Amino acid sequence: MSGLLVSLQDAVVQGVLWGIMVLGVYITYKLLDIADLTVDGSFAMGGCVCAVMVLVFKMDPWVALLVAGISGMAAGAVTGLLHTIFNIPAILAGILTQIGLWSINLRIMGGKSNIPLLKTDTVVSKFIDMTGLGKQAAALIIGVGIAIIMIGLLYWFFGTEIGSSMRATGNNEAMIRAQGVNTNWTKLLALTLSNGLVGISGGLVCQSQKYADIGMGTGAIVIGLAAIVIGEVLMGKLHSFGSKLASAVVGSVIYFVIRAVVLRMGMNANDMKLLSAVIVAVALCVPVVIQRWRLKASYTEGGE
Repeated sequence: MSGLLVSLQDAVVQGVLWGIMVLGVYITYKLLDIADLTVDGSFAMGGCVCAVMVLVFKMDPWVALLVAGISGMAAGAVTGLLHTIFNIPAILAGILTQIGLWSINLRIMGGKSNIPLLKTDTVVSKFIDMTGLGKQAAALIIGVGIAIIMIGLLYWFFGTEIGSSMRATGNNEAMIRAQGVNTNWTKLLALTLSNGLVGISGGLVCQSQKYADIGMGTGAIVIGLAAIVIGEVLMGKLHSFGSKLASAVVGSVIYFVIRAVVLRMGMNANDMKLLSAVIVAVALCVPVVIQRWRLKASYTEGGE
């Protein structure tokens, strides 16, 4: 039982830290209807950049997080430029950027596949020294605090004129273009902002687990989609934009808790990617099946 509690505590911490990445995925997937595969590379890039800044350049861990976010924004901007200027389909543009980031991340880490930070100060270790809390409690407080700040900033930003234009671009691109809005610019900004959040999340996870790895972002887009779907199921009756943003983080926590429980039940860790894919596929297919069933039932009742 104690082992399960420790696993659940760690799952909650990981869920909150990855939840910031899910916020980034939410911007592109739910607002623009783009499944941006850049996140697999930009998440790892955030972690790699953060590790190098802290270990090699002795940079303050908080400043390193900012640099990680900027690196993620640069990756998102590349995808945005490929999509908007060269008319490459968004999903293909994301794949191209993701593939390129693998080599770039290796270059950033000096050709190494991972960088340990065992004897290096991080935001978590500094918070522990300041408060005397345990590692999990410190990481959880930092993660929740940053998540709340990000949700608040996003809620404010998407209430501004440019933020509303970004949301409208996803709802009805032709209509908002007719209003004189440059939709290429809103898409570019959304992809840049999204991957900035992903980069920050990668930096936080890196500092929390005390190492950066070239493959740490593998499957991030699937985790993001699964978390969004789970959050919508749990908080779907709440219609405010702020609650929808919060549901992304909540969904991330629930996803990691489910994963921890399944692993404790004896499931092979190598099958987790399959489980994630099944969760997303079922969650996306069920609403369609229900809608078709209701439509068929209404036609039957009308015929009678």
